[in-house]
Amino acid sequence: MKVSKRKFGETALLYSLTNDSGITMNVTDLGARIVDLIVPVNGEKRNIVLGFDSAEEYMEKDKYFGATIGRVAGRIKHGTFSIDQQNYQLPVDPKSGHTLHGGLESFETKLWSAATEQTSERVSVLFSYLSPAGENGFPGELKASVTYSLTNENEWIIDYQASTNQPTLYNPTNHVYFNLTGKPSQAVDEHEVFVDADKFAVVAEDTTVTGELRTVVNTPFDFRRPKKMIQVFQTNYEQNRLVNGLDHPFILNQSGFDKSQAIISAPEKDLSIEMYTDRPAVVIFTAQFGDEGPEVRGEKMCHHGALTLETQVSPGACEFEEFGTIILYPETPYQSRTIYKINVTDDN
Repeated sequence: MKVSKRKFGETALLYSLTNDSGITMNVTDLGARIVDLIVPVNGEKRNIVLGFDSAEEYMEKDKYFGATIGRVAGRIKHGTFSIDQQNYQLPVDPKSGHTLHGGLESFETKLWSAATEQTSERVSVLFSYLSPAGENGFPGELKASVTYSLTNENEWIIDYQASTNQPTLYNPTNHVYFNLTGKPSQAVDEHEVFVDADKFAVVAEDTTVTGELRTVVNTPFDFRRPKKMIQVFQTNYEQNRLVNGLDHPFILNQSGFDKSQAIISAPEKDLSIEMYTDRPAVVIFTAQFGDEGPEVRGEKMCHHGALTLETQVSPGACEFEEFGTIILYPETPYQSRTIYKINVTDDN
């Protein structure tokens, strides 16, 4: 196990974590984000997450890639919510009329404090950020921390913690983009995906949830047995046509760490990622950027060039009780964990 750090632009730092299997995870204090996840696969070093080469590039191209999202992941419809009969109005995006990922200039643009820890079994970076009361319209001062650990079990563990001095909303996630071929110019059509979910949240044309939780049966959302992603790109099913792929919450059948809730497998079946989480939902977004995708490490990102596994309480919790709650109270600090386990099938 080893850890090092270096400059990652004018002000940001990059922390490099390597385990005994030779897996390297690079993370930065800009947005408490993952930059690289480099895995030895049959003699090659394959970078299986999308990222850029400097902090400045993130701000210029796409500030959400790999970032910690908060205070609230996903869309808050019209930027309105209420806590204990108190109504709040957040600033909204002028184009959509909603608040996305905590609002403009949120967690993903902040420089977080960072500290490293190392044991014989894992190496970690603890990121911390103090979000002042009223930031982006949210009530309460929020003390947030996110710990990234790389273990000798080939796990990337994300531990979230937060506390507030006033009732507020909190529903963080990580906006990692996976492409297990290591080639963002290659669509994820042939990636095979499993999701242990009987229901998904239906979205409207503006991709806010409607409140309907629909069965996956007889739809392209049924990944309860592994299926290739191409099915959601070639179907005429209206929910997939609406967003040109997936941009939906899947309601997980169980949460916890006894068995994985989702698995992504590379086309050649030489690598897979298992997801474990204590969150009740995962949002899968299939990077439908069309020709607008950025250049990623010298390659033009193609349409559907990656997919996310964003663990969280489903967007819509502000409006629909059955979606869960994201209200954080001073007396009950926030704590959550998500694990991505890397499995390599070596030909040798």
